[in-house]
Amino acid sequence: MSELDWTGEGPRSTRFDDVYFQLADGLAESRAVFLDGCGLPGRFAGRRAFHVGELGFGTGLNILALIDLWRRHRPHPTARLTVVSVEGYLISAADAARALAAFPELAEGAAELLAQWPDGRRGRHLIDFPDFGATLILCLGEVEPVLAGLDARMDAWFLDGFAPARNPDMWTEAVLSRVAARSAPGCMASSFTVAGDVRRRLAAAGLEVAKRPGFGRKRERLEAVMPGEAPADPAPRVAVIGGGIAGAALVRAFRRAGHAVTLFEADGMGAGASGNPAALVTPRLDAGLGDVAGLHAEAYAHAIGVYRTEAMEALIARGALQLEKGPKDLARFDTLSSWDGFAPGGLQRLAAAEAGRRVGEPVSGGALRYRDALVLEPAAVLAAFLVDATPQRQRVASLTPATEGWTLADAAGAALGTFDAVCVAAGFDTAALVADTALRPVRGQVTTSAQRLEGEATAWGGYVIPTRDGLLFGATHQRGDDDRRARSADDADNLESLATVRPALARRVGLAPLGHRAAIRASTPDHMPLAGEAAPGLYLLTGFGGRGFTLAPLLAEQVAAQVLGAPRPLSRTLAGRLDPRRYTAAARTEGARP
Repeated sequence: MSELDWTGEGPRSTRFDDVYFQLADGLAESRAVFLDGCGLPGRFAGRRAFHVGELGFGTGLNILALIDLWRRHRPHPTARLTVVSVEGYLISAADAARALAAFPELAEGAAELLAQWPDGRRGRHLIDFPDFGATLILCLGEVEPVLAGLDARMDAWFLDGFAPARNPDMWTEAVLSRVAARSAPGCMASSFTVAGDVRRRLAAAGLEVAKRPGFGRKRERLEAVMPGEAPADPAPRVAVIGGGIAGAALVRAFRRAGHAVTLFEADGMGAGASGNPAALVTPRLDAGLGDVAGLHAEAYAHAIGVYRTEAMEALIARGALQLEKGPKDLARFDTLSSWDGFAPGGLQRLAAAEAGRRVGEPVSGGALRYRDALVLEPAAVLAAFLVDATPQRQRVASLTPATEGWTLADAAGAALGTFDAVCVAAGFDTAALVADTALRPVRGQVTTSAQRLEGEATAWGGYVIPTRDGLLFGATHQRGDDDRRARSADDADNLESLATVRPALARRVGLAPLGHRAAIRASTPDHMPLAGEAAPGLYLLTGFGGRGFTLAPLLAEQVAAQVLGAPRPLSRTLAGRLDPRRYTAAARTEGARP
């Protein structure tokens, strides 16, 4: 966390020896330099969506001033403001609260922001302002790599890093070139600084730069414009196919963006792999700390925030343990528990005695505890995400390119509608509708019992978690098997696996009647999901393996943003790892990842 000095006329960064703002006129300066400087609110008129980028989040004052303006001048009740802000050294929530308390007219937005203040995890944080029709994607990291990975075209930029002489990394040629590259035609950029290097670099990148009268003690400020007309603001007709967690998360993401969709689900919500009586929300662990680890850490943090705020009625339990399975886990768990991709304290190393105490019986080794893990009731999550949505009880049997978009048809060939964009989120059934997905079936059977689970949810390769009425354990992992019928032999295998780590629990469960449920997971050869455009106007969201409830909320936001042309929550690198086209014949010919 960045430290502040409060002895002057406003909060001052001790790292850069520069003020964030003057307490006496900080809000007026933000409004004059950044809002007026970017032609706001006039440029909101007629827009269904507006996208703003900021370099230098600071206390969040500029963003709060912006969303306050957006709420008062929002051109339509469903119009959406998306802001992407970059910050290298975030201040603490307590310091932010102290700074923002000087502006009571922004108190409502400040309360929302402070309630979702990042917890110390590096990476991207999605912060929602539901009553303002706005979303903030706060990127914590070095500015040039963040901009390099940004997938967006901005309508305005607030260039508000500390003064170039004190923070030169924020104003380099590479950074300002990235700003220009991420600007839509007609974009306006504004800044307090008129330093010659800044003006020349922006002009060299293609913006038209001018000096304007400054504010307060600053004689001049800067405005810059990207030549051209603002792009069209389309309202595509969107269909979502699939009523599991992927489809429900897409409906939620589009709804948040102010966009209605048509949802198709023939067998009922949660009829497939999302229909178990309980689901465990934990990340996939990857001690390489690369793209895979980053994706799962960001998705996990986002999912936890979404479920806590929007689906609390689905909560069954908090916290879970990942038991050590062998010597390699010692170093792996140590690496992950100290990594800043997770919130500080979010992953905790436990010795065997403490792990045994938490699960209610002795265990053979230590554990990694997921402090924020959730056990959820899937049906309640789907209901929360699908509020006000009425699924079409139709089975989509085919997709055919149309003059504009795609036509959906049933098994008899009757048209079900034509849409500009179609999002297929049907689990393994996606492979029957879309070619070249490389999806593979992985059969999973869980076993249920009315016995109560003592201690916390536990994972070891298998898992045991509480349900509303008892407990659930398993699951089998049968690659290439798409048989949805339950098998008594699989219950025996699940019970045997449980006995290897929780023998006392297994004995107690084995004496009682057992239930079961089988479903088919969708997996890919590289074990990374499919999330994005597979063909013009055709999008996929599937391939989650066994982590749909962890991955779906964030990846649905990614797909919805791609459909609507909004800033994406994932970096370009991560989005490339999830691109459905990586498995097409052409991609394989070009040497893409198999």
